[in-house]
Amino acid sequence: MKIGFLGGSFDPVHHGHLVAARDAREACALDRVVFVPAAQAPLKPAAVRASASDRLAMLRAAVASEPGFAVSDHELRRGGTSYTVDTARFFRAEFPGAQLFWIIGADQLARLPRWKDLPALAQLVEFIVVTRPGSAWRRPAGLPRGLRLHRCSGHTAGVSSTELRARARAGLPLEWFAPQKVVALIRRRRLYH
Repeated sequence: MKIGFLGGSFDPVHHGHLVAARDAREACALDRVVFVPAAQAPLKPAAVRASASDRLAMLRAAVASEPGFAVSDHELRRGGTSYTVDTARFFRAEFPGAQLFWIIGADQLARLPRWKDLPALAQLVEFIVVTRPGSAWRRPAGLPRGLRLHRCSGHTAGVSSTELRARARAGLPLEWFAPQKVVALIRRRRLYH
């Protein structure tokens, strides 16, 4: 079994996240993609805006009708700073015979050498790097030997969680940026206002 994991704050989840997950799933023939919302991402010092339960509810709503997509609340239950190496160890124990992949965007590739205990992480997972059309892709210096990178040409989805939060604050429409069930949750719970 080939399982991909996509971590992040998902504050809120949007079509860009979903398209990247689908691109990675199709390009690398993954059996499943698991979204892993972080309690606190170590390289994003700003605190998340929505609660853990709200972010989890939005993610579950976003993937409910997507075959092959799932959500794990492991990092939220663990709490504290979410380090990928710790999460990868957990999933390696959960899926001992599976081939595990961590999905990142090309923008994260340059930051990869800063990730905690990268040599150990490289032994646990392979990386799928989702690039945008026209974006440059090169292996950064400082990556440990044995780290496996798979390039995945992704579709452009010009949307960000920051933009969605700003649109929600301003009372602007959120449709076309996020799944309708996510938009409904944001409105019903008055998130980001």
